[in-house]
Amino acid sequence: MNENFSFEQALKRLEEIVETLEAGNISLEESIKIYQEGIALSKLCSGKLEEAEGKVMAIMNRGSEQMEEFSISQIKEA
Repeated sequence: MNENFSFEQALKRLEEIVETLEAGNISLEESIKIYQEGIALSKLCSGKLEEAEGKVMAIMNRGSEQMEEFSISQIKEA
């Protein structure tokens, strides 16, 4: 597995792994090998989603602080 995968690349590879495992046309050893790769990709995707969620929350918090400051300054000016 390439740890430099983007979220989209990792998800695409994970989907390929699921399709391969569901087809059942590979050996047990190969199934275990790609299953392990899938677990690693799943963790990578989860980590990237958590990171993105943190960024979105930070943006939302900054936005609400700016809106709050704007509302307070309007009250003071009135």
